[in-house]
Amino acid sequence: MREALDVAIKLVVLDIDGTIAGESNHVRPAVVEAIQRVQAQGIGVALATGRMFGSALRFHDRIQSTLPLITYNGGLTQHPHSQEVLRQWPLSTAIALGILDYFESPDLRHRLEVHCYHNDQLYVREITPDTERYMARSGMKAEVIGDLRIMIERGTVKLLAISENNVLIQRLITDLRQYYSPQEVHLSQSTEIYFEITHPYANKGLAIQHLTEEVLGLKAENVLAIGDNFNDREMIKYAGIGVAMGNAPDPIKAIADWVTDDVEVDGVKLALEKFCLSDV
Repeated sequence: MREALDVAIKLVVLDIDGTIAGESNHVRPAVVEAIQRVQAQGIGVALATGRMFGSALRFHDRIQSTLPLITYNGGLTQHPHSQEVLRQWPLSTAIALGILDYFESPDLRHRLEVHCYHNDQLYVREITPDTERYMARSGMKAEVIGDLRIMIERGTVKLLAISENNVLIQRLITDLRQYYSPQEVHLSQSTEIYFEITHPYANKGLAIQHLTEEVLGLKAENVLAIGDNFNDREMIKYAGIGVAMGNAPDPIKAIADWVTDDVEVDGVKLALEKFCLSDV
């Protein structure tokens, strides 16, 4: 665990799933109240999520954020009020097609659910139980197209591979890291069963760096970032104070300045009280 820095926080960046939203798929009232108290002090609060833009909007509205919304793990930063796109990084078409070929190899095709995204629409080969669970949590509908190459050739901001077999997910990550460099593609997990592939510049660390420095004119030392999984690694490391949730895996806790409570017991509220509301 890093030693926490004594900084003036001017921006809070929060992940959604596993951070402000737990099993209920909603932000608990105590967390909303703490966020509103932070905003009342003139501190901005932004969301950075692996979710689709449309799926993240209700959380942006719930916390009454006035800042741009970072989605697709940093693949798209867009302002919900003006609809202005501030930053967008689609995957290389050639790389996305190559990864899809790997996912559809005889050994893997029937063991993985694969999603791709174009213009904030979810596309799938078929509706499976995993797709139904994804749609229920995200609030978004999937369009079945059979051959995902059709949409990938038009441009996709992210590929998502889903498998309940975590050993298989780890194998996919290992195989693709041997084949593609970090300069070609960004590989991460948002949960144990979700393996996410984006452009190398599409990660939450670079996205909040852009929001902090280019949009808001602040510095990394002014940022408090809170997350719970491997796709939060870069933003936790970038922030002046990086906080891991109590439900985060141990490697994420190890890089954080501080570890708060579990999402189900309002860990975000505790962190905000410690770093932003201690003088209130």
